[in-house]
Amino acid sequence: MSRQIVLDTETTGLSAEGGDRIIELGCVELLNRKLTGNNLHLYFNPGRDSHEDALKVHGISNEFLKDKPKFAEVADEILQYLQGAEIIIHNAAFDVGFLNKELELIRRPAFRTFVESVTDTLAMAKEMYPGKRNSLDALCDRLGVDNSGRTLHGALLDAELLADVYINLTRGQDPLLISDDVQDSTGAMKVAAIDLRSLTLPVLLASEQEQAAHAEVMAQIDKASGGKTIWRAAQTA
Repeated sequence: MSRQIVLDTETTGLSAEGGDRIIELGCVELLNRKLTGNNLHLYFNPGRDSHEDALKVHGISNEFLKDKPKFAEVADEILQYLQGAEIIIHNAAFDVGFLNKELELIRRPAFRTFVESVTDTLAMAKEMYPGKRNSLDALCDRLGVDNSGRTLHGALLDAELLADVYINLTRGQDPLLISDDVQDSTGAMKVAAIDLRSLTLPVLLASEQEQAAHAEVMAQIDKASGGKTIWRAAQTA
């Protein structure tokens, strides 16, 4: 069974190496490309104030975060939730960089050692729509995803929007004629059987006008070839 986690973070600023920290984590689970509702949403006390510009983006006040747990206190819960999944992130380098820093500060291995893989939807979008704006809002507009509730950035809301965007970006990869949630003993999906013997295909005959037009075209082709067409040779044989 394919398990994917769509992940987003909000941070105190733009530089993990410069001391900025994660303040919010939002994760949305997909099983076989379907939302399960088994989401993870956490706020953290970063131990520092957010930069003014970052505060304008996410609107999460320093006061609100004061009684929230430190990342270290819930790291095991987060890693257990993410364990072995394919992680889907928009601009993955940013979020993974911050997660790596949080894990480094508590002396844990790098983020990618806990997950199956990381898929960057920004890189996917740039390949599919070169030269176009590929922000999350731009992709929502392009793919018909309703983002009208997104007045501020929020990790869980953005993860939910990104899940919808990802499904739309990869819709062409959906297998055809597959029964929902049907698997055999090996875990492989079963293809729905269709008995074509029960279908009756109608035979549409050409009208006299269509037959005459066809004969005229064939005569013109035969004339242009100097009478060397195969069907003319077969008729005179």
